[in-house]
Amino acid sequence: MTSKTARTAEIVREYGPFADAPDVHGVTHDGERVWAATAAGLVAFDPATGETLRTLDCACDAGTAFDGKHFYQVAEGRIDKIDAASGKVVATIPTPGQGSDSGLTWAEGSLWLGQYRDRKIHQIDPDTGAVRRTIESNRFVTGVTWVDGEMWHGTWEAEESELRRVDPHSGAVLDRLQMPPGVGVSGLESDGADLFYCGGGNSGKVRAVRRPKRAAS
Repeated sequence: MTSKTARTAEIVREYGPFADAPDVHGVTHDGERVWAATAAGLVAFDPATGETLRTLDCACDAGTAFDGKHFYQVAEGRIDKIDAASGKVVATIPTPGQGSDSGLTWAEGSLWLGQYRDRKIHQIDPDTGAVRRTIESNRFVTGVTWVDGEMWHGTWEAEESELRRVDPHSGAVLDRLQMPPGVGVSGLESDGADLFYCGGGNSGKVRAVRRPKRAAS
């Protein structure tokens, strides 16, 4: 059984701030590079060196996701589908939060979208924006990711932030990683292995956090 007592998050590296990007609104990973959604656009950097590699000029108000060919970027009350090669917006769908949306990720053929103050995570159809199902949280949701069948989300409430592993059906909290005092989480994405990348809000930084190993059952 996994303890619900919060453990201290292990921050292994910090990146940024990035040029012309005082805030980080969302984070995604394309298999090689980390992308930060900022006021300057989508900024890609090398997680090994921290070097900025590419910037896509697009509106980035909240979470971002990557499906292998396209980015999905929250901008006001919509999600823009962006061709990764050209940077062009190829489609747009509405968001259920109508502007109160936060984190975004891609998994199992769906987009998973956090609603910050409503404390919800929606599984939505990437073509229409229709809500397929909703998971309730008891904290503000600031980022969402899936890795190895695990759902994790970021929280940021009352100047405290955590990464939480939750049951994807009931929303029950299964694991908690507590960030240091004053360190916020404004976006969350797994690298598919042993790291989470966390947006740092108005710090302008992205932080790599060690993903805890699951105990053998």
